[in-house]
Amino acid sequence: MNKISLLSAVAILCVGCSEQNTSQNESTANEKITIELKAYPDVRKDSVVDEYFGTMVEDPYRWLEDDTSSETAEWVKAQNEVTFDYLSQIPYRKQIEERLTTLWNYEKVGSPFKHGPYYFMYKNDGIQNQSVLYYQEGLDGEQEVLLDPNSLSEDGTASINGMGFSKDAKYMAYGISRAGSDWVEINVMNLASKEKLSDVIEWVKFSGISWQGDGFYYAAYAPPSEGSDYSGKNEFHTVYYHKLGTAQDEDQLIYRDNEYPQRNAGAYVTEDEHYLVVSTSESTHGNALKIKDLSSNGEMIDLVTDFETENSILDHLGDGKFLAQTNYEAPNNKLSIIDINNPSQNQWTDFIAEKDYVMRGATLAGDKIIVSYMKNVQSKLEVYDLEGTYLYDIELPGIGIAGFSGDKDENTAFFSFSSYTYPTTIFKYDITANSSEVYFAPETAFEGSDYITEQVFFKSKDGTEVPMFITHKKGIEYDGTNPTFLYGYGGFNISITPRFSVVNTVFLEQGGIYVVVNLRGGSEFGEDWHKAGWQFNKQNVFDDFISAAEYLIDKNYTSSEKLAIHGRSNGGLLAGAVMCQRPDLMKVSLPGVGVLDMLRYHKFTIGWAWAGEYGDSEDSKESFENLYAYSPLHNLKEGVEYPATMVTTADHDDRVVPAHSFKFISTLQEKHQGENPVLIRVDVDAGHGAGKPTEKIIEEWADVWSFVLWNLEAEVSFEDAENEEAI
Repeated sequence: MNKISLLSAVAILCVGCSEQNTSQNESTANEKITIELKAYPDVRKDSVVDEYFGTMVEDPYRWLEDDTSSETAEWVKAQNEVTFDYLSQIPYRKQIEERLTTLWNYEKVGSPFKHGPYYFMYKNDGIQNQSVLYYQEGLDGEQEVLLDPNSLSEDGTASINGMGFSKDAKYMAYGISRAGSDWVEINVMNLASKEKLSDVIEWVKFSGISWQGDGFYYAAYAPPSEGSDYSGKNEFHTVYYHKLGTAQDEDQLIYRDNEYPQRNAGAYVTEDEHYLVVSTSESTHGNALKIKDLSSNGEMIDLVTDFETENSILDHLGDGKFLAQTNYEAPNNKLSIIDINNPSQNQWTDFIAEKDYVMRGATLAGDKIIVSYMKNVQSKLEVYDLEGTYLYDIELPGIGIAGFSGDKDENTAFFSFSSYTYPTTIFKYDITANSSEVYFAPETAFEGSDYITEQVFFKSKDGTEVPMFITHKKGIEYDGTNPTFLYGYGGFNISITPRFSVVNTVFLEQGGIYVVVNLRGGSEFGEDWHKAGWQFNKQNVFDDFISAAEYLIDKNYTSSEKLAIHGRSNGGLLAGAVMCQRPDLMKVSLPGVGVLDMLRYHKFTIGWAWAGEYGDSEDSKESFENLYAYSPLHNLKEGVEYPATMVTTADHDDRVVPAHSFKFISTLQEKHQGENPVLIRVDVDAGHGAGKPTEKIIEEWADVWSFVLWNLEAEVSFEDAENEEAI
């Protein structure tokens, strides 16, 4: 356990107390431009020391964990002044923002999905802050706006976060998140009249909305204590049932684990509404399953109890038999049949067996089962009959990622397809004929045909073959001078798949090479790949990323002076750890909303749930030593020249609290030696990333690309109506 001592300190936050730094870059017009870098804030330090199994660890910026204090607010203001002053001097920053706005300004449509007689879809006319939910009766019905989240806030920071529909399609319950927070407020709408009902459910988090009868199941926490909304530890996740027309305090408690407060819980009903499924988890990996017969109000029956595998019920097939997806004795996943009369996991029978590539999900559509696979990090859609016999593949446009949407009572389904240079396109699919046609194809200002994506495999430090995708303009020369942006994640069983992102197009247009590496820790190659990059294997993830960078340099795609690295959340940990371990390897590092203090991450909001992935510094000496060895905050060294760094975070991030970034940048500014700027950009009224309005995304990425291109000394040019202007 930690032993903490606090000694008083009287130093105050001071802006402009040290000498100014300068950063220079040569423009392509051979005009020498100098950027003045204001002095970093002189941040006070406390004498805070934690003891971990005999090792004393200083934490002088602990006071920055208080995200509601006036002193922290002043610190944020002072840091942002330095950062935004620096960014404002980059001569092409405004043009990047304008170009990004132009590229973003095209109509976007999501895959239609059906409930009752209605089809629903999200649409964005270009640069709306939030996409708008439309609906229509039947495929040929007139399309109407159902819910426009842009009308819910003046600054576009309110977003739709989850929805559920009553079986008769009379009602829709929908979640609203504000300022990017994980907290959700559930409201209810009458679909025929579009009238908002009086029902309001608060303090919902990490929850689905599943209807049964005249109400729905959801999961929530008790209201947080004052001032801890965005940082307090979330415990006793509880499943409730809400009946329409009643107050929240009358909701029926369905499930809470009073013995284990740090377990998450969720509930959903089978499509026929006969069974309730309760899924619980201790971390981000593995879950237990319980099931209850609602028609007879029977007892909860345990299906899975050990949290060792990932399991979900897809449908009730009748007679107490269920179709489930599981990785029990199948690291690449499979479909199994569960018999309620013999429910133990070791009695489940295979329906579609495991393959040597990864099953991502399955959908019952028409009289078929559409199974989504990933093979070498590319989508593969396979069609099976209801007996589990393979029939054929659905043809896809190329290398990319597909998402399928269908209804088991409809012959028409939809799938989306996207890749790095292929904007998300929606296809209408005829299940019986196994034929598809374009339903919606976006028209963009980005000329995707001018670019190419290749997949390469390289060897990591231990000899493991790791894939990555490399995208750039056709005909580019591999002469070691290309500005290159290397992105990775590597954790939590999450795959980083080939998909289009408009923010990257600005960098590609400027001759940049955009690279995504599929690190261990993800699910690109199943659960074995995941476990090869978690807990005591976490260093493999960093080694993979370092090896990816070395490959790009060895093959002359780029050089260390032309390389930027980036990751967000767990990927922010990646960028932070790699810049600490190999500061010589890259010129720019961008740790975004990162988990940067590996010794204390579990003390905030939902951080405790990540212990299954990382380990816990207080559990054992071995776990502490493992985390301490790579924790970015604790591996910054005095007198080292670190790459140009811009940490990004947000004041309403209640997933990875901003204290991680606050403490890291304060330590980096204290210890860094050299000319490279080391900055933090703190977004206001924003969260971890989900639901961020378009305006804020464009502003952030204009800053990111300006910082990257300037510090990589890239040639930047823009074409106006009359001529091509180089800057």
